[in-house]
This record gives sequence, C-alpha cells and structure tokens, in this order.
Amino acid sequence: MKHLTFLLSFFVILACEAPTELSKLEDPLKHLLDPSLKPFYYGVASGDPLQDAVIIWTKVSPEDSLKQIEVEWNLATTDQFDEIVAKGTVTTSPDDGYTVKVDVKGLTEGTRYYYRFIYNEQVSMIGRTITATHESAKNINLAVVSCSNYEFGPFNAYGAIAERNDLNAVLHLGDYIYEYGERGYGDTTTGRFHFPKHEIVSLLDYRTRYAQYRTDADLREAHQMHPFITIWDDHEIANNSYKTGAQNHQSEKEGDYEVRKATAKKAYYEWLPVRPGKELYRSFDYGNIAQLIMLDERLTGRTAPVASVSDPIINREGRAMLGDAQLSWFKEQLSNSNATWKIIGNQVIFSYLDWGYPNYKLNMDSWDGYPGERAAILDYFEVNEIDNVVFVTGDTHSSWALEVTDDPFGSYAEKGALAVEYGTTSVNSANSNEEYGTTDEMVIEHEQNITGAPSNPQLKYTNMRDHGYLELSLSPERASATWYYTPSRVIPSREMIVGMEKVTPVGSNQVLDRD
Repeated sequence: MKHLTFLLSFFVILACEAPTELSKLEDPLKHLLDPSLKPFYYGVASGDPLQDAVIIWTKVSPEDSLKQIEVEWNLATTDQFDEIVAKGTVTTSPDDGYTVKVDVKGLTEGTRYYYRFIYNEQVSMIGRTITATHESAKNINLAVVSCSNYEFGPFNAYGAIAERNDLNAVLHLGDYIYEYGERGYGDTTTGRFHFPKHEIVSLLDYRTRYAQYRTDADLREAHQMHPFITIWDDHEIANNSYKTGAQNHQSEKEGDYEVRKATAKKAYYEWLPVRPGKELYRSFDYGNIAQLIMLDERLTGRTAPVASVSDPIINREGRAMLGDAQLSWFKEQLSNSNATWKIIGNQVIFSYLDWGYPNYKLNMDSWDGYPGERAAILDYFEVNEIDNVVFVTGDTHSSWALEVTDDPFGSYAEKGALAVEYGTTSVNSANSNEEYGTTDEMVIEHEQNITGAPSNPQLKYTNMRDHGYLELSLSPERASATWYYTPSRVIPSREMIVGMEKVTPVGSNQVLDRD
C-alpha cells in the first residue's frame, strides 16, 4: 500500500505540473534566455557514447504548452549536413518537459558526427560528438569535472573544455546542480542567484533549476562540443543523500523522501544525455585501451552514514556504498575486461584520507565511512590480480593524487598500492580557502602538512585552493593526469593554468611526477 501511495503521489505531481510547466519555467528565466536560440534556448547535448551509438538531446520551448509536438533530428559526418547518415522524428510532450532524447545507432566507432534538431522550421545550434573508440585507438583523452554551483560564479572550466578539440568525452562525476535556495550556499558577490528562490523539491523546481544552469553559455557550449558521461552525486537530490534519506531532507517540511528522490531522478534523466535504464551505473568500452565503469554511490545501495569512525556499527554487515547487486556487477566488469586501463567513475574519495583537521580527520560521507565494502573491493583486486585501476573522483572541491590502499600504515609499506586515484577539483564550488575564510598561504601550509608521511603516506599531491578540471590521458604505456586551474573563480575567463602533472606507468599502481 505504501508503494501504491508513492506511485499515485508521483503521477499527481506530473498531472498537476505538466500543463502549465512552460510558462512557470520559462517566464522567471526570460532575462537569462538568448532569443536567438528560440525555441532551443537550452542548446543541444550528446552523451553515453558507445562504439556504434550515441545519445543526442535537446529541449524545445514551444508556444503552446498543452500539446504533443514532433521534432526532427539529423546526424551527419560534416557540419554542413551534406552527408546525413541518420535522421528521424521524435515526439515529446509536457510529460517529458519537452525534452528530446534520441539513441542514434548503427554508427562507426571513433568517428566525429554533427547533429541538429528542427521544430516548426526553426533549427537548433549544431552539436558535435564522437563515438567510442575500438582497438585502433592510440590514446584516449577525458576531461573530468564535478561540483558546479551557479551561485559561486562563472563556469570557467566548462568554457575552457568547450574550446578543446582533442577530447573523447567529458566525465561529470556529480553535483551538476545544487538543490539549495537563493543565497543558501554560494557567493553573494557574483550576482548569480538560484531560482526558484526556495530549496528545490517538486518536479517543476528541479526542472527549473536545470534550465537555469543550462542558460549558462559555457556549460551549454561544453555540451554542444563534447559527449558527456555523467553520474549523479548528492546535490542532484539533496546534500549527503543515500538510498533511504539525506542530511538535507526534512520530511516534515519537504514531504516523502521517496517522492522527492523519484522526482529528482526524473528531472535528471530528462535533462542529462544519459541512456535510459533501470540503474544509472553502467560501463563504456574504449577498446584495448580503457573500460570506463561509472558507479552510483548515492541512490542504488548506499546505506545510512555513521556519525564517526568510532561508531560501533561502522563495520556492521549490510552497511554498503554500492550494495550487493551493484558490487557483483562491478566485479564482473573488472574480471571480464580486456582493456589495459580500468577507469572508475567514482563520486566520493575511495582511498583512506586523513584530512588533518583537529575535529575532522576521516570523512564519513566518503568510502572511509564504509570500510567493509572498500576492503572487499581491494581484496578482490588483489586475489584476482586486477591491475591498472584508476579511480577518478569528484565531490571534495579539491585536487588529489593517491595510491590506493586500505592500510597506509601497514601493508602499503610492504606491498605497495592496489590502484591509483585522481581527484578533480570543483568547477567553482567553494574549496578550503573560501569555505573557511583562510588565506592561500594557510591552505598551502595545510596541504604540505597532510601530504605524505606520517599522516598520509599514500597521498602524493593535493590542492585545496583552486578550481578547474582534470584531464586524464590514457595510452597503452601510461595514464597521465593534468590539473587545469582557472586564474579566477569570479571573473569570466577561458584561460587555464596547468597546476600539476602526474603519471602512472602501466603495471605500477604508482603516482609519479611526469617527466
């Protein structure tokens, strides 16, 4: 009966909001819309590239919000569309928020394509995408991003990524949006404020927040120029979310968490170019060089967090980050892969990490709060000789390079690491100097204190001050990590500075300085 009530509530949400969604969504954002893009104000996007298929996406804003509409799409090998290789029409309606998503199949691996949409004789901007490579590839380049908050200022990292011509995909590791209301978490000096003004809870709320983020030209162009492979973290739902609840969800004010979670998931699937499926965890084959495995560490299997490492239930059987079904799937993906590199799209830090603050050493929202399941995964790596595993991680608004071990003060010294982990900083969400009002000099001193022995012998690099993105370049010989930082979080610029370069030679599980 509880499940029936939830389903009825969810469909009531859809029925009540859909007919008037257009005016409610577009009217308050009118000052942010580029009229030259009408009716495709939010641009185009592609994602989830396979070797023979890719998702293409847009959203239409028709004059009449009460009817179904048909949208034409074309995909070609040139931006002049003189060689159209696939085309069709798709129907969308208020039930989908007028979003359009097409899984274009029968394509050629490692090939650049261009796509567009047509509605009412009006043509969208032209998107550019590329299918996944196969055995012929010599290298793979991935841009890794996370944590973009509209209120913290311009999305400089997205703009810089948009201008690159050498990327196979953009990996977004979560916190694509933030759920907080106006001035709830941001920088009030930037002049960018969240809408709706309240914390988002309803379907219209989530849709409007995605729409607001997509009015940003840098984000819109990054989607236009590259396929994205995305996973949600917590702020796509509510802060520190897990399967049955969230720190930032109060049922007495915000209703049933299951309804809110389903609503947030629906909006995410509408607005992100992801392939529909029962679960969001999935994998991508890049031939002999890499297999990319995207994990869902929030909504599929995560159990409630503990308050501290001393909590007696921290190692209790059944506490999980992934859950049994996803963990079994993860192991199968690793064992069945013939790729040199296994790249793990990971939301929260997998490695043991001592943050070094007097009252904050281990983060219970990361894998340090779920040590039993982490130990099982590392044991699987060791027993089955799973090598060349690279975790790429978001969430912390900081850059990290770690050699992955479950025991940095014991077995690590004798046997070395079982994998490596490269963490990307935030696009613009506050990091240590901004969050705590400290100077760069103070943060640099803290970085030096926690990097390496004795507190973190496995930690090889950290930057807790700068914003930008991580580039991960893969070849048969090595995985290279390069951190790019924006000179300013508050001044719009596509200029980027190389902050650090690290490399992991094949078969080493080490983080080394790049030659």
